Amino acid sequence: MPRAGLTADRLVAAAAELADEAGFENVTLSALARRFGVKDASLYAHVRGLRDLRARLALLAGTEMLDRIEAAVAGRTGKDALAAFAGAYREYALTRPGRYAAAQIRLDPSLAADAAALRRVLDVIHGALAAYGLEEPDLTDAVRLLRATFHGYCALEASGAFAAPRDVRVSWDKAVDALHLALENWPREKAG
Repeated sequence: MPRAGLTADRLVAAAAELADEAGFENVTLSALARRFGVKDASLYAHVRGLRDLRARLALLAGTEMLDRIEAAVAGRTGKDALAAFAGAYREYALTRPGRYAAAQIRLDPSLAADAAALRRVLDVIHGALAAYGLEEPDLTDAVRLLRATFHGYCALEASGAFAAPRDVRVSWDKAVDALHLALENWPREKAG
């Protein structure tokens, strides 16, 4: 019988807090059971196991991140939209490191297909990049470039790998400027 007050949503929220405090890799059923003062087995009334819990955490984190990005880019176009997108991405990655790590895991395709927030991702990203006039397959290539750049930069910044005295925010802004120029001058694939 489920323990009173313990729900899947409460477990996922606690997992998100634990991920930010101790790292996504340290989110375990045992760690959560200790937080709630219950035995590990009690959690199986709410989640199917660690994989299910982490997938739910990934969906929560992805939704949170997307909500922030969507709010940031609302009403903006072109370089302003790109800069707002980049800023919201970076802010989430740096202030919610465990959740951000969770959002990077590959979800089971059937689970991803059922997630309303994940279906919104393409709308938000395509809307933010609409001013650049990219069409498939160039749009997919451009999105991959942005994600790789944003993720790589944030991972390096979070690990303290940027040792030069130059302000990392200034370098971030220059990277966004360079991405804007790349998107404006995208080498378009010819229709075949």
